[in-house]
Amino acid sequence: MFKHILLPTDGSSFSERAVFCGIEMARQFGAKVTGIHAAPEFHVLSYRVAELSESREQFAAEVLAHAERYLAFVRTTAAEARVPCETLMESSDHPHDAICQAAKRLQCDLIVMASHGRRGLTGLLLGSETQRVLAHAELPVLVWRAGSDDR
Repeated sequence: MFKHILLPTDGSSFSERAVFCGIEMARQFGAKVTGIHAAPEFHVLSYRVAELSESREQFAAEVLAHAERYLAFVRTTAAEARVPCETLMESSDHPHDAICQAAKRLQCDLIVMASHGRRGLTGLLLGSETQRVLAHAELPVLVWRAGSDDR
């Protein structure tokens, strides 16, 4: 049914659980997976005070280290399940765009990602990359939603 599953990760426990789900699906379907991490771009002026004291090189090194750690989890989990896996990091201030563009470019036929389950004012203020992917993706999106036991 599915041949290529995209697994976005932000390194959270929620996205790790979605990765497990996506890899298990891939194993059952005989599909391959691609893990993706969309990292923020460097900005000279930022609301993030830490960025102001960093150089572009320091910022890039930190982003790369985080991405490598998150994507290593995807590679290791896929290897343990004997599922073919590739990973990539994209730089974008809009992770949903990076995810949707990668899915199209790589000819994925499913995106499996987590929802942190924010509701009410918190969900409205923080927004949801998952909701944005659902709205913009041109392929099916399976959302693994954190249950009350997972929070």
